[in-house]
Amino acid sequence: MRLVLCESVAETGQVAAEIFASRIEQGPCVLGLATGSSPLPVYQYLIRRYRESGLSFAQCTAFTLDEYVGLQPYDSRSYRATIRDEFVDHVDLPTRSLHSPDAADPDPRALRHAAAAYEETIRLAGGIDVQLLGIGANGHIGFNEPSSSLASRTRIKALTQQTREDNARFLGEDETVPKLCLTQGLGTILDSRHAVLVAQGEAKADAVAAAVEGPVSSACPASVLQLHPHATVILDAAAASRLQNLDYYRHVQHLNDELGLLP
Repeated sequence: MRLVLCESVAETGQVAAEIFASRIEQGPCVLGLATGSSPLPVYQYLIRRYRESGLSFAQCTAFTLDEYVGLQPYDSRSYRATIRDEFVDHVDLPTRSLHSPDAADPDPRALRHAAAAYEETIRLAGGIDVQLLGIGANGHIGFNEPSSSLASRTRIKALTQQTREDNARFLGEDETVPKLCLTQGLGTILDSRHAVLVAQGEAKADAVAAAVEGPVSSACPASVLQLHPHATVILDAAAASRLQNLDYYRHVQHLNDELGLLP
């Protein structure tokens, strides 16, 4: 696991975006996209690179992490609509190249079929090259809540009350956050070639510390990234504030910078 310590929220977005840009510039690739507040600076910087320096997404395929059960893809509350509004509609990624779990039909049989189909679509695309991740205050990544199997695949998942309350701000005060979702599993995320987790703010500090320095445990789903062969965790000062080995991480980052090693 590689840690990158940043001085600002904007810098976390720039560092993560440059990881994506570096892979995109190598040729056709498969991107994993996340929603929530943490990825927004990443998307803002990628949009800027597209507009100002011609970074093209035309040869990219993209997969979202999760989707609420019962929402149509065109519903403004859906994560597919959100990712289009925040990122995809502002660059040249073809709409047909954006994939998201089909969770519109709440029937359990339909959801299980959709989950298996999503896994197969990712496999047929060649797997995800770079997966963007945020982290919940309880340590979830995607919608893999505490107690999720570390080997889990895309599946139906019940959301905790904390997650529903945290996400209510994105849906409006009068909206009800769905109780179920389809989410890529922790095993699915581990299959990505490069996992990039971005976190900002003191509210994420405890979860970050548990994910980076705690034991690998389903109690903190993000801790599974300790097992990933190529995971990068990008933090602002507030999100990094609970780390016990902060001085060591700074030392390693300084050495990596001197050697010109990319995250």
